Amino acid sequence: MNRPAPLPTALAGPLDAYLDQLRTQRKMSPLTVAAYGRDLRELAQLSEDADWAAISHNDVRRFAAKLHGGGLGPRSIARKLSSWRGFYNWLSGERALPANPVDGVRAPKAPKTLPKALSVDAAVQLVSSVAPQRAAEPDELCNRAMFELLYSSGLRVSELAGLDLVYQGGAAPLGWLDREAGEVVVTGKGNKMRRVPVGSHAMAAIDAWLAVRPPARDGGNALFLSSRATRVSPRLIQLRLARHGAASGTAVKVHPHVLRHSFASHVLQSSGDLRAVQDMLGHASIASTQVYTALDFQHLSAVYDQAHPRAKPK
Repeated sequence: MNRPAPLPTALAGPLDAYLDQLRTQRKMSPLTVAAYGRDLRELAQLSEDADWAAISHNDVRRFAAKLHGGGLGPRSIARKLSSWRGFYNWLSGERALPANPVDGVRAPKAPKTLPKALSVDAAVQLVSSVAPQRAAEPDELCNRAMFELLYSSGLRVSELAGLDLVYQGGAAPLGWLDREAGEVVVTGKGNKMRRVPVGSHAMAAIDAWLAVRPPARDGGNALFLSSRATRVSPRLIQLRLARHGAASGTAVKVHPHVLRHSFASHVLQSSGDLRAVQDMLGHASIASTQVYTALDFQHLSAVYDQAHPRAKPK
């Protein structure tokens, strides 16, 4: 691998001092400090080793446009601009600068992407398929219960992993199963707790898992356990779902958020109740939920194209 050419001393001195400040005073991780260093060395390269104070606002705009023209994505450009802006904020405290040349420079807008959602048939097939041609093992019953619950209630993977069997009183856990009410109580973003209904298929899958669930190794109350009888981690759930999706022939790579998106899209298609979907997802703002109206419109457009006699030219 070719190493970048060393910076002139006039540039390297301020850069090293800034990175040392990030490392020692702001306690940033080595990887983060290294990323800042790469971004700032790239700025020096784009400016052809001009003095830091000689780089102007128009120069930074031109550099951002050059990066975009070279194929760098909006998010990566935004990160570099943030690195450059932070450096100049620090540098302005070390020497007199007319202004921060990065202020007011924005990255190109990222194209708005819709969350991926499975079709109803694909989602049902994914979560209901378990161990064909042989008796289901405990891990497989645990998987089915977890996947059914993800789709049934639109949980985040961290919310699923944090569920307990029951609320035993005292300090409330992150979440628990309320079997009598047919609900789960979960702690979402901002430490906000909410109740979400659990469908009959998910409850039946949970009951099947609980019939074979071993005692937790630590004597704890976790609802879902790994093969070692410890609480499942979000990463383990991701890996199990990805393997299950590949084995079941699902056309897209499946991760827990795909089931959350599918839940939201399918409930919205059936009910049209955006506020209810917002409450069940635990979104603080209705704007976060409104993205699913676009998915709903796509569904309606597909139905129209297939069904209306005047939708497409003959």
